Amino acid sequence: MKYGMFIDLNRCIGCAACVMACKQQNGTASGVFWCNVYTREVGEYPTSKMSVIPMSCMHCDDAPCVNVCPTGASYKREDGIVLVDYDLCIGCRVCINACPYNARHYNYVDPKKKPYWEGFELTPFEKVKTVTHGYGKTEKCVFCYELLEQGKEPACVTTCVSNARIVGDLSDPNSELRKAIAEKNAKPLRADLGTKPSIYYAGEF
Repeated sequence: MKYGMFIDLNRCIGCAACVMACKQQNGTASGVFWCNVYTREVGEYPTSKMSVIPMSCMHCDDAPCVNVCPTGASYKREDGIVLVDYDLCIGCRVCINACPYNARHYNYVDPKKKPYWEGFELTPFEKVKTVTHGYGKTEKCVFCYELLEQGKEPACVTTCVSNARIVGDLSDPNSELRKAIAEKNAKPLRADLGTKPSIYYAGEF
């Protein structure tokens, strides 16, 4: 098993539901988003249009973040998911500089002390989810591995209103994921960098 994802940019409407679903599922600290949707204008007026591209960690086969980590905190599982061991992370942020996809984030605030809204106490959700994130640690998308281990799909996939995402096994040529990649001629983002991402995009980017 090697997890990967297909994202059809021709179907994505840039609603950012995936961003909010990720935030809710993982309870990241205020200002920290593991999933983002970037927009840019393509073409010239009056025929210009908005191009959108959702991005998170690419879970690269040859992950620069893993290669440069001085403590081994950043590591890749056998199923291809790249994770961070918070106990080993020293917050040096070398991995943030090494990642070409802007997928890593540093936790500047102590989630045990700082609520989302100034002047209010931590909500029950924050007390359960947000406090699990370490102050002074580097974080990133974890591919919702806890959901995968329960036989479920990542939050960004299940919440996508246009069904633009497919998650599956890249090592299985007969998987729905591999078939979608082949049918749509999907490509990884910046394949020229040699990081071998596990996220494939169909459409212009």
